[in-house]
Amino acid sequence: MPPKRNGNLSMVHFQDFVLEGFEGGLETQALLFAVFLALYMVTVLGNLLMIIVITLDARLHSPMYFFLKNLSFVDLCYSSVIAPKALANFFSSSKVITFAGCAMQFSFLSLLGTTEAFLLGVMAYDRFMAICNPLRYPITMCQSACTRLVLGAYCGGCFNSVVQTSFTFHLPFCSSNRINHFFCDVVPLLKLSCGNTAINELLLFGICGLIIVSVTFVILISYGYIIATILRMGSGAGRSKIFSTCGSHMTAVTLFFGTAFFMYAQPRAIESMEQGKVVSVFYTLVIPMLNPLIYSVRNKDVKEALRRLGQKHTAT
Repeated sequence: MPPKRNGNLSMVHFQDFVLEGFEGGLETQALLFAVFLALYMVTVLGNLLMIIVITLDARLHSPMYFFLKNLSFVDLCYSSVIAPKALANFFSSSKVITFAGCAMQFSFLSLLGTTEAFLLGVMAYDRFMAICNPLRYPITMCQSACTRLVLGAYCGGCFNSVVQTSFTFHLPFCSSNRINHFFCDVVPLLKLSCGNTAINELLLFGICGLIIVSVTFVILISYGYIIATILRMGSGAGRSKIFSTCGSHMTAVTLFFGTAFFMYAQPRAIESMEQGKVVSVFYTLVIPMLNPLIYSVRNKDVKEALRRLGQKHTAT
């Protein structure tokens, strides 16, 4: 669709964007399509399986697995916001996404990404209460409290999404409508604007940095107390189980926050678009795929629940 001009040749307001994606010929695009499709299919199957197992197995109806089920749901939605459009664009000649579609994709990404960050912090607090205050744990982490914590994570995600989306899409996009990315992310959108993006960059680094630092602080404090408690334990079996559960969570935290910091919480991210595309594949597809694998391979309770589910399926 042609741009609209309002009597000023320097001000061009686009109704559509073009997602340029990755460079390369037909063979490269076909290879990337296969990689994206495989990652997305494993992500969908892994997270759906995790949600189903936790829902059906009564032994997993505890706060930890309630949070893990919500994490799987967020990961599933997060990848689904990006992957289908990216897959369609690999063999598309236009690669067009509407302005409204771009804003909606951006909004959901901000919502789900921020929610996942808060959920990881909530999961660390849950492990702290379970290990360091086991007698108070059933009361402190009752069903209503867990529900409020999850709702709080979503509310935090909504707040960041509204702020980032409103400030980003009120910018004038007049130089080009070609987004140098495979989805509508904040960094390439800021590079397209012909207006002053100083406030947007301040909000990006400020809010995202605050979220990352605050959640990381909660996680570090929680695990500081957990490690101190573990060192005082006499049972080797108890230590092993705690390390297994907490190790899975710390692996997920390291992967998520490491890539989030690289992309959004340091100023150089604005200048590193080519590296940013590769990192984006990692946190939009690889991490959501790895999370259910991390929690199932290293978690005895989940492995036993999967075995019981498989036995029921075979028996029927």
